[in-house]
Amino acid sequence: MSANTTLTIQDAERTDEKLVRGIGIPALTANIVSSTIGAGIFVIPATVARGLGPAAPLAFVCCAVAMVLFVTCFAIAGSRVSLTGGLYAYVEVAFGRYVGFLAGILYFLTALGAVAGVVNVLANSIALVVPFLGSPVMRITVMFAVYGLLVLINVRGVRTGAGAVSVITLAKLLPLLLFVCAGIFFIHPANLTWSAWPGSKSLGDAVILLIFAFVGIEVALIPSGEVKNPARTVPRSAYLALLVTTVIYILIQLVAQGTLGADLANHPHAPLAESAAKFLGNLGRTILLAGATISAFGFVTSDILSSPRMIFAFGRDGALPQFFAHVHPRYRSPDVAIMTYATLAFALSISGTFEKLAVLSNVAVLLMYLLCCASCWFLVQRDMRSDGEPFNFPGMKIVPALAILAILWILAHATVREFVVTGIVLALASIVYLVRGQLRRKS
Repeated sequence: MSANTTLTIQDAERTDEKLVRGIGIPALTANIVSSTIGAGIFVIPATVARGLGPAAPLAFVCCAVAMVLFVTCFAIAGSRVSLTGGLYAYVEVAFGRYVGFLAGILYFLTALGAVAGVVNVLANSIALVVPFLGSPVMRITVMFAVYGLLVLINVRGVRTGAGAVSVITLAKLLPLLLFVCAGIFFIHPANLTWSAWPGSKSLGDAVILLIFAFVGIEVALIPSGEVKNPARTVPRSAYLALLVTTVIYILIQLVAQGTLGADLANHPHAPLAESAAKFLGNLGRTILLAGATISAFGFVTSDILSSPRMIFAFGRDGALPQFFAHVHPRYRSPDVAIMTYATLAFALSISGTFEKLAVLSNVAVLLMYLLCCASCWFLVQRDMRSDGEPFNFPGMKIVPALAILAILWILAHATVREFVVTGIVLALASIVYLVRGQLRRKS
């Protein structure tokens, strides 16, 4: 490792020392679960069933296997790099600032488009319950209130923000747990019977759609500079959250598929609510619709806790002006980054341009994962260490290779258009990075 790289890491660590390490295993696990289980699981079972029929649970198993590989890479890297920025920081330490910046851009576009879309879903859900709030002006007011409340909570400190995430995570899981615990007694085994193994294309198409119901750990790992004992906390929280998420997802699909059968694919907008109506009546349908609203709010809560730290990391490392790495003197939170991110997300939410960014999510997230898995191998080779003994186990060097192969297989089912759009965005980001570098050198 060069002296210049060491100096860069030390500079970043000195900046992160201003923050408070207030996130332990329960809070980080809750943040990962909240970031992963979003509003999508309330609708995606119908889409997966449309492609695979009764074999739909198989796609969940494939995703879980792939995510075990990805999470292992994140756990290895996270135990060796404890800087704010999560996957971006892992890639930056392994490959340098430029490649790290591109990884950050891939994440930032995905997160910003996703949160803007979910806030629109949240506003629509609220309007269904309170029609008065459905007018254009009132929708904007609701969006502003959501972002404003979450900015206020998170500026007051990471412990407050993490605490809010823990409460919302519990609230969003209750309707899903009710759905599973009650619905499991009403499953018709015949609805889950499948005689032939699905084709590679249909399974791959389902996996590339479903994998994004599993992603979210990259969001929760961004505040790594505020995690207690990251070498221990990151691996344990990551695996615990993945286990919880996988079990819940498979049970949800089994109940929805087992109660509705082939009719599941005919309810793309609210499949779980329609399934709940079968065994809990209208009350069950209402509870699941309310659960979708709570889940959407929970996703936004977790995102506002985590994603602004990417702007903080950009400012800390010079990709953006240092102003964006400002830390609140009293609450010791990255206040400027939080307010900047919320402002951008609010603008996208009311403009609707989030749909243009949504097309980037498939390729962008997987390319970011690809860079992180590659960086994991380099970090192990260089024996990078941060706080405490890093996460080690026999044969761990083969895990990044297997993860990369899994990503390439999933990417093979993406469209050419998604690759082209992502390439254009990365090219524009590279120009911005070069211009910023020239300005820094001149000053």
